[in-house]
Amino acid sequence: MFNTNLSYWEHQSFFGPADVAIVGAGLVGLTAALYLKQRRPTWRVVVLERGALPSGASTKNAGFACFGSVSELMEQEKRGDLQAVVAARFEGLQRLRELLSDAALDYRPVGGYELFRHEESALAAECRERIDYFNALLAPVVGQARTFRDASTEAGHFGFAGVGTLLKNEHEGSLNTGRMMRSLLARAWAADVPVLTNSGVEIIEASAAGHSLHLANGATVEASQVLLATNAFATELLPELAVMPGRGQVLVTEPVPAVELPGTFHYDHGYAYFRQLPDHRILLGGGRNLDFAAEATTAPGLTPTVQHYLENLLHEVILPGRQPRIDYRWSGVMGFGPALAPIIAWAQPGVLAAVRCNGMGVALGAGTGWRAAEMLAGA
Repeated sequence: MFNTNLSYWEHQSFFGPADVAIVGAGLVGLTAALYLKQRRPTWRVVVLERGALPSGASTKNAGFACFGSVSELMEQEKRGDLQAVVAARFEGLQRLRELLSDAALDYRPVGGYELFRHEESALAAECRERIDYFNALLAPVVGQARTFRDASTEAGHFGFAGVGTLLKNEHEGSLNTGRMMRSLLARAWAADVPVLTNSGVEIIEASAAGHSLHLANGATVEASQVLLATNAFATELLPELAVMPGRGQVLVTEPVPAVELPGTFHYDHGYAYFRQLPDHRILLGGGRNLDFAAEATTAPGLTPTVQHYLENLLHEVILPGRQPRIDYRWSGVMGFGPALAPIIAWAQPGVLAAVRCNGMGVALGAGTGWRAAEMLAGA
């Protein structure tokens, strides 16, 4: 049945039958659309997004082009083939840069630092001892003999308080999340891929055309195939998927012009992270590990526990003795699961899931989108 509020033109040009309907206009969904149009230029592809902007983390992440600090990799190695996991992250970052260009992303190869406070000297020593091991493990991935080095002699340059050790990842960088998503959206429309916002999918059901996607706005889209790229929200449509939401909280200060922090910075096994933005604001996020249960939600929101932790880190370590005004606070939602690799699999006949980036969506997004497009094009 047609939605009576839509015109003939809207049905034909926007909500008409599609070869592939992509649910979710984040990094995975939009890159999949672009790669799919490269493989199948005559196919009709439409992207459906519940919000006015992508609703998860793609427009809300911190803009870290990273693939893991030493302490993160030490923990993650216990969960599977670490070299393959890092290779997927590194390859995904290269794909993203090639697809959009460094200029469009405002990509900056500033490197990534991991901080250890004096009271964490035992962990710092353990991580330092593993540098040679991880350099050898990742050399085939990054194409360089050295990924990590001890940069503790640089600690004084940043003005941090109580930091005894700095370890640097030479191959990480930063990017502008907003410019990334604007570029992806522009590229999608230019490739004749409508991106329909405020078009949340409520039900996917089998139909004569393949699948009927019933939208919250009352419209229905018919599609031969469906790509579910909603990451943390995936279980709302496919409850059987092993995806758990994890909310990340972020704040941004007023400009702090007297501070120079070139680089991206990780702390507390990667659960806290910060960087200086081009306008000299400090972006700081994380703290999900303070209360995993409370942050295992798709609901946007801020909690006193996490915000207090972030502000203390800002005032006591990053900018000791200073209390800049906080101008922005927000949260985004990531998808996690028992395995580090994303889910890229047929969940139902004709319905492909490409979700669960485990907090590494910027690194894994383009590669996940490419793999999903290859599977859809070959189906």
